[in-house]
Amino acid sequence: MLDRLNSILSKNRSSEPDSITIEGREIGLVWKRNPRSRNISLRTDVVRGVIKISLPMHAPYDSAIEFIHRKTQWIATRFETAPKAVEIKDGAQIAFEGETHIIEWDEDLGRKIIQESGIIRLGGPKDHIPNRIIRWMKEQARITYSDDIAHYCTIAKAPVPKLSIGDARGRWGSCSTRGTIRLNWRLIMAPVSVRCSVIAHEVAHIKHMNHSAAFYEWLDTIYEGDRLEADDWLKRHGTGLYMIGSNPSSAI
Repeated sequence: MLDRLNSILSKNRSSEPDSITIEGREIGLVWKRNPRSRNISLRTDVVRGVIKISLPMHAPYDSAIEFIHRKTQWIATRFETAPKAVEIKDGAQIAFEGETHIIEWDEDLGRKIIQESGIIRLGGPKDHIPNRIIRWMKEQARITYSDDIAHYCTIAKAPVPKLSIGDARGRWGSCSTRGTIRLNWRLIMAPVSVRCSVIAHEVAHIKHMNHSAAFYEWLDTIYEGDRLEADDWLKRHGTGLYMIGSNPSSAI
């Protein structure tokens, strides 16, 4: 049975195209064969600039291409209305704790990054700006998140868990049964209330490892803000945070 599935998979994959052109835009295609899937489905990943297609093991690629063409207008709209990629460079505007900051580079400045009054200043090699800004953001995230976690753990009377910093697309935070909270470093760019909502959410999971009514009741007890408003902000602006420093064309 396994050999037969592998044979089908090999045959279909050999004909799967890497990209498709929709209304003049070349978009990368990412394929996934799912033995449990009965239908072809797709979703757009505007951050990577690709379409992700999930299809049954037996489905030929041309059926998937036809399915994509039937969704042409929807796909085009998704990419046209998506936030644009923001290059991290001298003069660029990026957010830090919900406030717009301008990156100012001066070769005469020291290597230490200075953030003040809506400006992020740095020196050093100009071509190192992106990596250094992101590294600095991650450092600031770790310091800030640690304080936030400790704050909500105090309210919840819960032990302070281990903190892990990541950059998982589509996931702002998670709490494992092993006592680790993992948070996306990009939250440091969001408004403080939004960041704290995510962190309080994960701390609440220490007591309730589910999304039951009891969980949300507990979350509303420990989080002092409006979590629905924070959730709405992430739905509207979360993709924009992922576009900071992204390079969608590299995914094709």
